[in-house]
Amino acid sequence: MKLITTTAALAETCRDFARSDFVTVDTEFIRETTFWPELCLIQMASPDEGVIIDPLAPEIDLSPLFALMGDRSVLKVFHAARQDIEILYKLAGSVPEPLFDTQIAAMVCGFGESIAYDQLVARLTDARIDKTSRFTDWRRRPLSEKQLAYALADVTHLRDVYRALCERIEEAGRHSWLDEEMALLADPTTYDLHPEDAWKRLKLRVRKPIELQVMKEVAAWREREAREHDKPRGRVLKDDSIYEIAQQQPRDEQALGRLRSVSKGFERSGAGRAVLAAVQRALAVPKSELPPVPRAQPLPEGTVPAVEFLKVLLKIVVEEQGVAAKLIASSSDLEQLAWKGEEANVPALSGWRHEIFGARALEILSGEAGLVYRNRRVEIMPLS
Repeated sequence: MKLITTTAALAETCRDFARSDFVTVDTEFIRETTFWPELCLIQMASPDEGVIIDPLAPEIDLSPLFALMGDRSVLKVFHAARQDIEILYKLAGSVPEPLFDTQIAAMVCGFGESIAYDQLVARLTDARIDKTSRFTDWRRRPLSEKQLAYALADVTHLRDVYRALCERIEEAGRHSWLDEEMALLADPTTYDLHPEDAWKRLKLRVRKPIELQVMKEVAAWREREAREHDKPRGRVLKDDSIYEIAQQQPRDEQALGRLRSVSKGFERSGAGRAVLAAVQRALAVPKSELPPVPRAQPLPEGTVPAVEFLKVLLKIVVEEQGVAAKLIASSSDLEQLAWKGEEANVPALSGWRHEIFGARALEILSGEAGLVYRNRRVEIMPLS
């Protein structure tokens, strides 16, 4: 097992790996007490070799790794890549490219919407992953041989998973099906979230425009505070506190201190004063400029039965094509289709989704086709 703890060793390995068509990548990190994930370990494998990189080693600079992640001649293969890429983007300022996510590829190949990695390994390679080291504190040093072997297995098994999925995708002719999902994964805006959008992470427990404006201001303050001091959002201010502040709109320390969700003494702290300032900013917004509260529009009469028909159709297509329903259409997409038909702005009406699902959905909605039950199964039948 090769454990890399110096910049020179890392540079040499990255030069070797740059000659490969692909490398598999995984990370181990801790983020229970911080806003930003603390990178503790990086595992990487070429078709011929697997290595572990210790980013906490005192004599290591990860620049050679970041250069490899940006080398477009080498495909970077991850499983459930979102958090791994978030870490690398934060450290390097760029997203690894090109990318291949085996979890997304597994959805295209009919393995469900979020199959666990160990289950995917077992089904595609017949190998079993020893999960006894799963809850390791990856910050501790030294790590045992067993812990390192567990970490390395993630990327060595991933090589075989990647190859097996590529074969299935090639046989089914579904390379283009991955493009849209991979493009989203590779988009830097996916990871570069602005504090002004932090309110979108919260449940919409407000009814009035002024309440929404207060929630936006306070959530943006919390996001900036959490990032600056590297604290989890909930340790800066709990979600429930933001909801109550939005509803009560405290204007002074006494009013803030009376809120049930706010800890005792918070109103006299610097954070308390910052929250009050955020509330004041919201209250200063002219009424005509307050944001409307997003509300779900009631579906027109007759739409609900149509949605149920589309759900049955979607299930038929999923079973027929062997692809996860999540990739074809969401519940919201089905509602839009049932309501607006071919005018609906949904992914299901374009590209490969239209070919396998959207066109048939429009036929059912227009009465050109129907669903019948025969031979113990539901089938799609053209109607003359």
